[in-house]
Amino acid sequence: MAESDLTHLASELLPRWSPRLIRTLAEVFTTLAPMSEADAGRRAHLAAETLSAVADPDELRLLKLAIGSLQWWPANLITAGRWARFHRLDQAGREAILLRWANHPLARLRTAYQAVKRIGLFLAYADPGEDGGGNPSWSRIGYAPPDPVVMPPPSIEPLEVDRTGDELLELEADVVVVGSGAGGGVVAARLAEAGRSVLVLEAGTYLPESAMPIHEATAFERLYLDRGTTATSDLAVTILAGAGLGGATTINWTTSFAPPDWLRDEWANAHGLEGFDTAEADDDIQRLRTELDLRYPTVMPPKDRAILAGARALGWEAAATERNAGPCTDCGACGFGCRRGAKRSGLRAHLQTAALRGARFLVEAPVDRVYRDETGRATAVFGDLRASDGGRRPYRVRADQIVIAGGALRTPLILHASGITHPQVGQNLHLHPTVAMVAEMSDDVEMWLGPTQAARSLEFWRPGPAAEDGIGPEHNGFVIESAPPHPGLFASALPWEGGEAGIALMERARRVVPLLAILRDRGGGHVHWTRHRRARIDYELSPTDITSAQRALVELARLGRAAGGEELLAVRHPALRWRADDPGSWDGFLAALARTDARPNRLSLFSAHQMGTASAGAEAADHPCDPHGRVRGDGTGHPVRGLYVADSSLFPTPSGVNPMLTVMCLAERTARAVLADA
Repeated sequence: MAESDLTHLASELLPRWSPRLIRTLAEVFTTLAPMSEADAGRRAHLAAETLSAVADPDELRLLKLAIGSLQWWPANLITAGRWARFHRLDQAGREAILLRWANHPLARLRTAYQAVKRIGLFLAYADPGEDGGGNPSWSRIGYAPPDPVVMPPPSIEPLEVDRTGDELLELEADVVVVGSGAGGGVVAARLAEAGRSVLVLEAGTYLPESAMPIHEATAFERLYLDRGTTATSDLAVTILAGAGLGGATTINWTTSFAPPDWLRDEWANAHGLEGFDTAEADDDIQRLRTELDLRYPTVMPPKDRAILAGARALGWEAAATERNAGPCTDCGACGFGCRRGAKRSGLRAHLQTAALRGARFLVEAPVDRVYRDETGRATAVFGDLRASDGGRRPYRVRADQIVIAGGALRTPLILHASGITHPQVGQNLHLHPTVAMVAEMSDDVEMWLGPTQAARSLEFWRPGPAAEDGIGPEHNGFVIESAPPHPGLFASALPWEGGEAGIALMERARRVVPLLAILRDRGGGHVHWTRHRRARIDYELSPTDITSAQRALVELARLGRAAGGEELLAVRHPALRWRADDPGSWDGFLAALARTDARPNRLSLFSAHQMGTASAGAEAADHPCDPHGRVRGDGTGHPVRGLYVADSSLFPTPSGVNPMLTVMCLAERTARAVLADA
């Protein structure tokens, strides 16, 4: 090994990105998708800045070493049988190395591949260009960014405070609510309606509806946790979570399921959430339905008509989906926030209600910890305000009561940092891991247009036996829905089979129906701090989850074919296809799906629902919170006076359906507990 190679590899361990490393990343990007040298360089810098801002330094060092090793021929020889530096290889040689990484027996190389592939392909198809004028790939795809009519913003005006200097900023309230998503919004509204002084703290930014992005890349940067790069530590599960005022309600796909009766019975009887199966919860659900203005879509777009048609042909249950954006008909930009104001997100529902009743909002104000006085009562929160120049100012909010509603990925970290020692805090993480099947139709679909997730099938939402035809194992339940991705998310999720194949697939994207199966997982994971104080998400499928995923792929394939799909593509590595012009291969295709390798980064998994990391229940040793969201300080059940949780962390088990309304129902219970304890 040459001395210069040692020097360069050593430089990859440094915090900064070296020019050589940026050039290598740009070369990887041009291998993944066509782009100009200038765009590749700029996107490599964007990717490097994003990864430096959100990734754990230890993980980032390993990724940089992997990228740097591409310019060291012994590494390429060992990993891919190519005796050359990456920059000296032609397109075919570079593709061979990346594809070898994609399917490598070494999990670490598969993880490195996924990291560069996802961000590279996302930027290739989502980046609107240096001046925002557009992406050259869009015309080939037949894609145009949404351009909805702008409606007046809701009546929310976050506090204006001085974010400069080192002096501690002091604020006070009766109740401080940490987080502004589905749960935090409901609690803020109920307490403000009851006359309490409420201050809502949000780690993310505030975008009024009139300023919501129209470009996918901008939306991910400004409204998604970790700028849309959140994933499990091995990158086996891609995670989408909200990070702005309104939380996930601002960017979710509006599917609105009330908690099913079987779930309410389970939580009430097996976990002690008394009242969750009674008229009290019925009243909560009805009030929430009215406030969210739930409606069925008035327009059924092609991607969702395919679900209804395929289910009808198979004799399955399927129906239109209730949504909290009933007036929406065409723009398909729910995931970017709603410039039209058609979505009853928190900005138009509970947060606005709270604001009209006097609640205050402080944004870009992440909370580090809760302070407890000498009696053990929670009396304040501490954090650092973010300034536009990158600076920070410490702040403290004193309050009689504190409600943590930071979501299942952040609430347990705040509790840990606050000295909560209950052994189940951060455990019991469930993700509703989701598998996908792409069905290519003969006519245009334009999956990015129209109401998002306008239809669903509940044919398999409860546990069931193996398939009657013998192809497909037993399962633990899954819900079938469509995905409404725009080009960047779609490209980053697909299996990559080389430059030309990737281009060809994206040029046919307008004819694609993306089908999802959302699994009710039995396995799980945990969230904890790394030594660098970054969130780490570890997660593993259980054997039952693996068979559920395999069965779900089989049933998605049946649905896609019945709906008229001319080609089916299972989203896994390596890719697996079936074409209608080769019908004799059908049983073999299904059998291969039923045997799908579910090891990390073999089967592609996605999550838009995270839950369970501070679960509520009667049994103190098993649940960090009591049935009404009061926090237990340790495994003995010792309560922390004045401290509550009101988000999806409270779920004792996964809901099995899109969780927004279930989160809100639990938040109603927490709000009543806060008022009862005042």
